[in-house]
Amino acid sequence: MPERKSIKKKGQPITWFDYVEVVGKYTTADDLQSLLGGVKWLLKTRICIFYGMTVLLHICCGPCAIYPLDVLQGEGLRVQGYFHNPNIHPYREFKKRLEAVELLASRLDLPVEYKREYGLHEYLRRVVFNEESRCRLCYDMRLGAAAEQARKIGADAFTTTLLYSRYQNHEFIRHKAEELADEYKIPFYYHDFREGWQQGIDMSKEMGLYRQSYCGCIYSEQERYDKRFRKKKSRKN
Repeated sequence: MPERKSIKKKGQPITWFDYVEVVGKYTTADDLQSLLGGVKWLLKTRICIFYGMTVLLHICCGPCAIYPLDVLQGEGLRVQGYFHNPNIHPYREFKKRLEAVELLASRLDLPVEYKREYGLHEYLRRVVFNEESRCRLCYDMRLGAAAEQARKIGADAFTTTLLYSRYQNHEFIRHKAEELADEYKIPFYYHDFREGWQQGIDMSKEMGLYRQSYCGCIYSEQERYDKRFRKKKSRKN
């Protein structure tokens, strides 16, 4: 059988079609098993690495978006930003983070859909009397909205800047996003953006973006600033 030449351009990421293209080159059972393992891995992780795809990026704040944007655009993906964060309180803090995303978007020429309504009531209706699980409820609110928005605009996949933070529950975010991908019938793009933690910090400082000192909600604000609360928490640990 004559060797098949790839039409793939140099520097483009490997895709599903690259696996299909080389099937004819595999002749042994071991080779085919290895090939199928790679295909199953792509499907299981839902890594959408087709060159030129549109990915909806849920943005929690400006500083956390810098490195994920660099990665996604570096892989040849078109990025559509989406700001939906009813967990950010109080109102002045919400406005500061919204404005930081607007500043970032204007400098990087990034299209972003903004949910500008202050979501305090929406957030509290979900978490009051469920404070111990508030973070998981918060992820559900924001990622669910992102998946729905991605399907609405016809994006090829969705992802989130929450995967950049070292302070978030990374594995739960990934698990929840994969569940939502099944529910909304749209792929979830997973990447561990924590690898660029310091790079994102340095770049956000260079750009002069507002950098928050707590996660977002009124509960996390207390955990950050209330010394009595912090002492009580340390005694429990």
